[in-house]
Amino acid sequence: MRNKLLMLVALLLGGFIFYTSATGPFESLVHRSLFLALVIGLGLLTYPLGAGKSWRPLGIAIDGLLALGAITACLFITFNANRILTTLPWATPQDMALTAILVVSILEVARRAIGWVFPLLVTIGIAYALLGDRLSGPLSHRGFDASFVTETLFLGDLGVWGMLLGVAATTIAAFVLFGSLLLHTGGGQTFIDLSMRIGGRSQGGAAKIATVASSLFAMVSGSAVANVATTGNFTIPMMKRLKYPPAFAGGVEAVASTGGQIAPPILGAAAFIMAEILGVSYVTIALAAVLPALLFYVAVFFTLHLVAVRKALPLVPESELPAWPDVLQLRRLTPIVAALGGLFGGVLNGYSIQFAAFLGITLLLVSYLFFALLDRTPPRQIARSLVTGLEDAGKGMVIIGVLLAGAQILVAMLNLTGIGVTLSTLVVSVAGEQVFLVALIVAVICLIMGMGIPTTAAYVLVAAVLAPALTRIGIEPLVAHLFVFYFATISVITPPVCIAVFVAAGIAKAGWLQVAGQAIRLGATTYIIPFLILAYPALIGLGDAWDITLAAARAMAFVLAFAGILGGARFFGHRWLDSALLAITGLLALVPNSALGLLGIAGLTGLYLWAWQSSRRIALQGAEL
Repeated sequence: MRNKLLMLVALLLGGFIFYTSATGPFESLVHRSLFLALVIGLGLLTYPLGAGKSWRPLGIAIDGLLALGAITACLFITFNANRILTTLPWATPQDMALTAILVVSILEVARRAIGWVFPLLVTIGIAYALLGDRLSGPLSHRGFDASFVTETLFLGDLGVWGMLLGVAATTIAAFVLFGSLLLHTGGGQTFIDLSMRIGGRSQGGAAKIATVASSLFAMVSGSAVANVATTGNFTIPMMKRLKYPPAFAGGVEAVASTGGQIAPPILGAAAFIMAEILGVSYVTIALAAVLPALLFYVAVFFTLHLVAVRKALPLVPESELPAWPDVLQLRRLTPIVAALGGLFGGVLNGYSIQFAAFLGITLLLVSYLFFALLDRTPPRQIARSLVTGLEDAGKGMVIIGVLLAGAQILVAMLNLTGIGVTLSTLVVSVAGEQVFLVALIVAVICLIMGMGIPTTAAYVLVAAVLAPALTRIGIEPLVAHLFVFYFATISVITPPVCIAVFVAAGIAKAGWLQVAGQAIRLGATTYIIPFLILAYPALIGLGDAWDITLAAARAMAFVLAFAGILGGARFFGHRWLDSALLAITGLLALVPNSALGLLGIAGLTGLYLWAWQSSRRIALQGAEL
């Protein structure tokens, strides 16, 4: 019974997303309240309380009460939207009761889906709004009663029904549906096969497959944990089968999947939220993230290559790789090209993001159905693929929906109490407006605040609290937001609470501390790239063509030098000497003086050319013997 009901609600949510992507959203409060009602209902069905336990009947009763209360609260907003927006009503005891059960339902679904950390933060935010007047010092505020908090959270469009839930219900929902249908109509297997052909036959090919596959999956999922769980179940066993150390295999997958959070076009769904917060177009955010993402993947790929060469890691056997003609079949590539073409064509033609996603979905479905019918695929199999895609899209929206609803509650409380301004002022006063010191403090706090929280929610939190500390000292808003976003992102591989590492360690059957160590080593450049953006804003497109080219060359040289140190590059056979030369040339490349910067780039190029020539000579001598 529960499974049938779950499928029905998931299909309703998927259909709601598809319909409103095509026709446009309803009036804001109506659209968001209907969306949240479906999300909470589906969340309670997906994560049932007491499943498999003797007290499951009590869990059913609790879930029923939560669903009834939350859906009633949402429908109250749906039917009273016009009155709420035009009269700004005072909170009644009924309103306070509906607010309480709605907030409890959101936090309870979030707890079941991702654990205690995030719901606890939101609870602290609400408690701070209600009781903060009892504190002393700079953290104290004038205090707000339950009635005022209810009016803020429930009876307006700045609380639960604010911008974050609006983005989740429209833009992000459309992308989740797009990605789910793309993966379930054959795109997922095609991505893996392409990754195997691209990276499989080079040194350390299995690790490179993980990197390429995760980046391709990131185009449509934008979730580190989802990437690890999806591609990791394929790549980690492959690496272990080829005698890669389990911890190394897990670390590779965790880092490669984390890169999906910073890779365009989705950036873990943060691109859409960042665009709303900054008041710029989504395309601006996506383009700004291109060069930093390229630096990340180059660094990871190069580090993996050096480690593979040094440890003589085996290649993937040719027999395990799909043939190029099979991968490049028209019936496999056309739906992907049509989907991405419709999506990006819609964006470039100025349509809304959700309508562009609808165009991509429509072209995907048309091309998929055309080839499926041409291949005489049984109608039952076609229907199963589409229904599964819709179901998974609905389920995928549970975590995003409740997270952003919860994050919106927290942001509303932060704005109400002014704690964000207070904390940013404290950071600046401690650091004395020294850019590097402020950035370092902000980075550390971002890592701490992001631990145990999915990327999107972590970004929302640090953007509200810490980005203002950077903008207060003159940092461009886009630079500031990308800076805090990067550090919120890499918290998923930073101990002690590193969600992506935990998942990878479980698949690899290795100790999570060992996996975390490998992940930090392989992904160390991710901790540096935000500081490079801070030093060279041209890396995100803030400058002319020459500025961007020079910044890209400097950053690429530094990243390759740093990756060489981490990967154990060998030039003269002495680790300390080789590392020192790489460090010197890499740091020289960053010196603002053009001559010294060019000297560093030239020196690094010379070192790697020397290493390449030496390896060729050794290979030729071996062939002659």
